[in-house]
Amino acid sequence: MIHALYSEHHNWLHGWLRRKLGDAHHAADLAQDTFVRILAACRAQELVLHELREPRAYLTTVAGRVLVNHYRRASLEQAWLAALATQPQPFAASPEERLSILQTLNEIDALLDALPPRTRTVFLLSQLEGLTYAQIAERMDVAPRTVKRHMAQAFEECLMQVA
Repeated sequence: MIHALYSEHHNWLHGWLRRKLGDAHHAADLAQDTFVRILAACRAQELVLHELREPRAYLTTVAGRVLVNHYRRASLEQAWLAALATQPQPFAASPEERLSILQTLNEIDALLDALPPRTRTVFLLSQLEGLTYAQIAERMDVAPRTVKRHMAQAFEECLMQVA
């Protein structure tokens, strides 16, 4: 069934992405990423293709998410390169180190994006701003127990990704 979806709609999806990106090569990559996501959803039994009534609408939704991730990765990469450019030459990272750091930043970004919004906020306030659970609870107007629950959820997600 995925073969039929691919053969019937790949060219259309590639054109749609090319118009959004203005670049045929990136559009081809993102079209492939879209179908890989759909295939993964089928294998995980989260999607039954023959039940799709509007395949192009579904493809547009999935491709839109892939496109957002593409822009987020590009933005993250630009921010990293800008920060790197401010480093004195002796401290500059090698190309291999840059790639490794960018890959790690993308993994962290994906992990944070997978967290529910409140959990992500609690986690970032704790880890980046160094706030205590009580300070986070006060700032977010929630109970300290709620902060602990969100932190436990965030740490559990982090540990599952490492394992």
